[in-house]
Amino acid sequence: MHTALHDELRALESAEDFLGHFAIPYDPDVVRVHRLHILQRFHDYLNAATFPQGDLQVQRDHGRALLLRAYTDFVHSDARTEQVFAVFRRSPPGVTCIPLEQAFVHRGPGHGDA
Repeated sequence: MHTALHDELRALESAEDFLGHFAIPYDPDVVRVHRLHILQRFHDYLNAATFPQGDLQVQRDHGRALLLRAYTDFVHSDARTEQVFAVFRRSPPGVTCIPLEQAFVHRGPGHGDA
């Protein structure tokens, strides 16, 4: 759903811009390390939220709460734990996941068994 708040946020670019716009105090070290994760999480929260129509201040308050939640996620956690981006949801290189029911299937000679 498109709101007046969405139009207002279009001019903002950096995590610091968003946090400043909503007057959210922040630790510059947390933002430096997690800026993209915070912005992506905020975007995800915005997309999942139902915004009230009409009163822009009510929309701002709702948006502020969502950004504060996104920022706080990374104050108390880290990128690997929060898994905002797909790269953190993949298995590490060289690690293959095999379903348990396939792990003990005997395939016999000619199927890779030596």
